[in-house]
Amino acid sequence: MSVEKNNDKIQAALNANPGAASVAKRRLGGLGRGLNALIEGSYDKPSEHLLASTPNPVSSVGLIPVGHIEANPYQPRTHFDQESLAELADSIKIQGIIQPVTVRQLGTNSYQLISGERRLQASKLAGLDTIPAYVRKADDQQMLEMALIENIQRENLNAIEIALSYQRLLSECSLRQEDLGERVGKNRSTVTNYLRLLKLPPSIQIGLRDSVIGMGHARALITIEDPQLQVDLYRRIVAEDLSVRRIEELVRNGYGRAEAPNSASPQPAAAPVVPVAELRRTERQLTDHFGSKVQLRPGAQGRGEIKISFDSVEDMQRILHILQPA
Repeated sequence: MSVEKNNDKIQAALNANPGAASVAKRRLGGLGRGLNALIEGSYDKPSEHLLASTPNPVSSVGLIPVGHIEANPYQPRTHFDQESLAELADSIKIQGIIQPVTVRQLGTNSYQLISGERRLQASKLAGLDTIPAYVRKADDQQMLEMALIENIQRENLNAIEIALSYQRLLSECSLRQEDLGERVGKNRSTVTNYLRLLKLPPSIQIGLRDSVIGMGHARALITIEDPQLQVDLYRRIVAEDLSVRRIEELVRNGYGRAEAPNSASPQPAAAPVVPVAELRRTERQLTDHFGSKVQLRPGAQGRGEIKISFDSVEDMQRILHILQPA
């Protein structure tokens, strides 16, 4: 479980029980400064002064002014649900911050966020001046790797965000797919399947990102080689609400594969085409014979229909009498 995910769950659990935070404080009181500092209210002015004045307070925990923390430039998430942030901000106003964010120090009174983007944004919405933070040492590549891996482990990250994060880890952190799988706890085939999503046309990637289709749909579409056919089938999925099983069946039955003509199999003979003049002449002959209007309507493969009009029940009986054999 990622640190961010665990932190959010702890925050939600304590928010649901207003007395939990105070009980936790009492129980942690005898366990030392390190654990006690994890509960809002245990951060005092000396701790805040330490972080503000020490050039490199690595592995320390204390309060940092929110205005001194800049965003993580390597944050792979591009969208945060505003309603969810507002709910978290409301709970922070009541309960405070339960779990610290993680930052690295850039200089005096200057920090950069490593993890805890939602808590930091919600704290600003809640109007907090300071936020508890854990300071650790990390260079740019470590920052990128930690941010990407932490976000990959979040349950609510969509498939395209995961795929893009994998791609960045491979290209910017010089990791091999085998190493990447070990870092994120996934086997190589899983990593490969996510990376293949980035080969889909942009419209399909957007649909996957926005949950218009699921991962199962996308994996089936990948097996189609022609991008235009991929898009065509994607539109059918959306328009007809096709299931993953149905798409897999279509692909399995050859959707998108050109069929070579089989010269060995006999081809049906083309049906003869009746000239229009002959049709009209036959219509006139039948009209004269039945004394009612007759229409011939040719169809495909030599099929068609004959339409005989009648004006009344008596007229119909007259026509039926003509049709009876002598």
